[in-house]
Amino acid sequence: MAIVIRSPKEIAKMRRSGAALRGVLQVLRDSITPGMTTMDLEKIAEAGIADAGAVAAFKGYHGYPCVLCTSVNEEVVHGIPSAKRTLREGDVVSVDCGLIIDGYYADSATTLPVGKISESAKKLLETTERSLQAAISVVRSGATLGDVGAAVQEVVEEAGFSVVRDFVGHGIGTEMHEEPQIPNFGRRAQGIKLRQGMVLAIEPMVNAGQHKVRVLEDGWTAVTVDGSLSAHFEHTVAVLAEGAEVLTA
Repeated sequence: MAIVIRSPKEIAKMRRSGAALRGVLQVLRDSITPGMTTMDLEKIAEAGIADAGAVAAFKGYHGYPCVLCTSVNEEVVHGIPSAKRTLREGDVVSVDCGLIIDGYYADSATTLPVGKISESAKKLLETTERSLQAAISVVRSGATLGDVGAAVQEVVEEAGFSVVRDFVGHGIGTEMHEEPQIPNFGRRAQGIKLRQGMVLAIEPMVNAGQHKVRVLEDGWTAVTVDGSLSAHFEHTVAVLAEGAEVLTA
């Protein structure tokens, strides 16, 4: 599949999707508290998507059952919300959500602390978010995917953490996953050149321990092999001539 270059009119539509998704994630951020279940978060997200006049992007995607992915502690991505999974003080939970308005997608994720978390967990979350900002800071027409991946990898490894290699970011537009794939590691000046009008979902997934992950029997939930904590931050980003516009910021 070829990489699609979006027109200013299309990016305006994606801006609207991004703003709606930002609102949903903000409500989740404001609502999270010890004692809630991950299914409580799902219901909040479902209501928020409906209130925005949007369609959930994840529910039914390859058979996924929910509008939200909720990945707790050692769960990396694609954790399925459950009424049996109660959040406890000190947990961290990655919430990943996507929605569609007028045929255009937005995709974003953040990792939230549940109550007071440890200093080491705090450092993991701060580092992962900083690696996403570092990646966004190198996005512009003429930069490469290697520049983006290297920006993430440098921040993460300097902090003593590891980048997940089995899952990557992706192009996004009128489909959830479009070309190109966007690894969170790489070498500067290598790989596909970015062009104005490309829209990218950049999403560092970072483990406190080793990078290896495995998928549980549910066929969705990916966890760290060594049981270490994981964090996930993601924005939908449009490539401009000079720099980037974060559509979900």
